[in-house]
Amino acid sequence: MPLFLRTRVKPRVRPPAAALRVIRLNNGFQLLFNLLWWMPVFYQYQKEAGLSDSQIFGIQSVYYVAFCLLEIPTGFIADRIGQRRCMQLGAAAMTAANLLPVVSPSFAGFMAHFLAIAAARSLVSGASSAYLYEYLHAHGAGAHYVQAEGTARALGLWAKIACWPLVGVLMHVRHEAPYVLTALSALGSLACAAALPALPAVPAVLAARRGSHPPEERVGFLAGARQAAKVLGTSRALGPLMVQGVAVFTLARICQVNLFQPLLLEKDLPVADHGAVLSAMTVAEAVGSARTGWARGRLSDTTVVTVLSVVMALTLAATTLSGGLGTILWLCVFAAAAGLAYPVQRNLINGAIPPTPYRATLLSVESIIDRGVCALVALAVGAYLAADRLDALLVHAAAATCLLLLVVGVVLKRLPRGAQYTSL
Repeated sequence: MPLFLRTRVKPRVRPPAAALRVIRLNNGFQLLFNLLWWMPVFYQYQKEAGLSDSQIFGIQSVYYVAFCLLEIPTGFIADRIGQRRCMQLGAAAMTAANLLPVVSPSFAGFMAHFLAIAAARSLVSGASSAYLYEYLHAHGAGAHYVQAEGTARALGLWAKIACWPLVGVLMHVRHEAPYVLTALSALGSLACAAALPALPAVPAVLAARRGSHPPEERVGFLAGARQAAKVLGTSRALGPLMVQGVAVFTLARICQVNLFQPLLLEKDLPVADHGAVLSAMTVAEAVGSARTGWARGRLSDTTVVTVLSVVMALTLAATTLSGGLGTILWLCVFAAAAGLAYPVQRNLINGAIPPTPYRATLLSVESIIDRGVCALVALAVGAYLAADRLDALLVHAAAATCLLLLVVGVVLKRLPRGAQYTSL
């Protein structure tokens, strides 16, 4: 198995001052950009605005498709204008996106809202991870990347824990408060992105030490896309690792966004309690995100992601045999596994990408795969719910996840030792 797939490094020393400042700014950016106050109530909010289930899940499917269509151009934009500027554009777009439901609480308004969010998140998805990875490695703090990703995610989750239980009360004070507060949070993330320093040029010696040639000069869109595709084709581990990440992302996204409220309503849990349940899940996820070393000290990174993905799938299936309290407990286990898995999976993907000026583009390719699968699953969710077959959906999702991971595991095991990536 490739060496980088077996890495179990936990940094012991404090990062340099410049790297520490960027880590803290990244923490603030991730916290505020992802603080969606409306998450626990958006399903019911749209129902109260007059939208049907088919319209709500139809918007979600369009959202995922739009994300896929936007990922490559926005990733390429990040590589051309710089990841930091792309993060600033994403934060500005997120601010505007969350004001749309306030101006137009209708099917058209919510469709525009989610399309704008797709644009904002696609601008940030590859750029933020690429920026942090490149900056830390350029300052000799690359060993801190996994913990930095995990800490940023954990802090963002703790913020949600504190804020989400207040959403119901705030809506009684002002109905559109969740969307206004989300817009204000996004504005704060824009301030954090504006304070980030520019990336230094990657030294040729660093590229040589990582087994590749220095990055080539940036070229036009089509030529750049071909170069990014070449990197994807020559890195033998990158493709399978991207597919492996589908399990983590799709399960987490579909459960926490699309299935969360329907599942709790199926268990006769009142809407007023949904924010508290989501907060409990977020506590579990935050603990997992901040403690990635628990799993990495015992297992290889690929094994960590595989095992945790299986745990996520099986806990969802277990809710079919549980009542309300049991479902909440299983959802908390699910969230803890997701929190542990995500930073490790991010590190695996970044480690499989050689030194290249197309890192954000390649990370966007992974997001396209993730969102493409989510778009199909969102349609399936709507069909299963319309047929009142939620339990069957959860069991089928668990079986499909385990089958996918089995195939990926076989492919990764067949990779020769030391094959991290092939330089261009």
